[in-house]
Amino acid sequence: MPSLAADLEFRGLIHQVSDRDLLARLDASQVTLYSGFDPTSDSLQIGNLLQLCTLRRFQIAGHAPIALAGGATGVIGDPGGRDEERQLLTRAEIAANLEGIAPQLERFLDFSPSSGPSAARLVDNAAWLGEVPMLEFLRDVGKHFTVNQMIQKESVRSRIERPEQGISYTEFSYMLLQAADFLHLHRELGCDLQIGGSDQWGNITAGIELIRRVTGERAYAMTSPLVLRADGRKFGKSESGALYLSADRTSPYELYQYFVRSEDSVVGAYLRFFTFYTHEEIAALDEAVAAHPERREAQVALARAIVDLVHGEAETARVVRASEALFSEAVVSFDESTLLMVLDGAPSSTAPRSALDGDGVELVSLLVSSGLVASNGQARKTIEQGGAYVNNRRASGDAPKVTAADLICDRYVVLRRGKRELHLVTFS
Repeated sequence: MPSLAADLEFRGLIHQVSDRDLLARLDASQVTLYSGFDPTSDSLQIGNLLQLCTLRRFQIAGHAPIALAGGATGVIGDPGGRDEERQLLTRAEIAANLEGIAPQLERFLDFSPSSGPSAARLVDNAAWLGEVPMLEFLRDVGKHFTVNQMIQKESVRSRIERPEQGISYTEFSYMLLQAADFLHLHRELGCDLQIGGSDQWGNITAGIELIRRVTGERAYAMTSPLVLRADGRKFGKSESGALYLSADRTSPYELYQYFVRSEDSVVGAYLRFFTFYTHEEIAALDEAVAAHPERREAQVALARAIVDLVHGEAETARVVRASEALFSEAVVSFDESTLLMVLDGAPSSTAPRSALDGDGVELVSLLVSSGLVASNGQARKTIEQGGAYVNNRRASGDAPKVTAADLICDRYVVLRRGKRELHLVTFS
């Protein structure tokens, strides 16, 4: 089994490190480390998953991770990686968001006393920052930083260089708050390492400097690369098509399907970032991508692993079964939640239940009203050519009809045109 440092190197998780001596220390003695998660939403997202997995790797290797929920810093908002000012949240919104993300943090780390010295901790920086008087904070923290230093940090400089947007003093002060977090955790919990995304480098190194100035002691920083899509855009809550860890925000099926469709150019990186497959297993999947890309073995392995991590094995099994059955006649056996999950985002419409009275409603009429075809003539031609399906069963005959016997869960009918065009009709 490789050392933690070797594993981090293999997975491409070390983008920046304040001192290479840290890597040797990781394999020689226990380190207490932390990563912060601001509650700017009621759910974490895929960009956060990288740090959650990294904290878990450290814990498996015997280190002591701290997950920090930013109840205080979330009120301000981190300017890192953003081109414009964040919308400030109320304290009530922050509290609600914290309630949403706490269980997600707890899912990835072992907080039980049975973990011994490696037991994870969950802390909220509102406990020590929330009531600090402004003058005291400026005296004890602010005096250790010059504006000259602060404006050289990438997260600040990139905003200053955009005069049409700029940066408010509120967000400018975020760096000091994060540095104060690191100092507090260093003093109170012996935390010597902070990890985060590469856009956090300036904030993390500010904490190292504060610890050195106040205590004379040494601390470390390590960042990972940002998780990017194949087109170079980063994952994030403010980005279009954000992928959340909450099933209420992003269904397990949607999460699975996204990673099953990952491009070959990024699947290798995602396997390293988000899974706990061995180096040998990942190398074999790399070879599968190169030799037989059409089989998508790496993408399937990736999607299974991510849904396992985020939602559990039982949910993964349900999603996989649903994925395999979506375009087969087995769709009629779906329970309502599974049916709605796999067809979330598909075109849909409603029709009166009375339309099914007697002999039922003509399929031609439903195909037109659903928008799958433009006219009755096109609907008849589609049926004649074998391209129309009711619950994935090919329709045939001169004038096929949909009846109450076709209903799934006594409410739904799945129409399909060709191989992939689906439409859900709800009869109510």
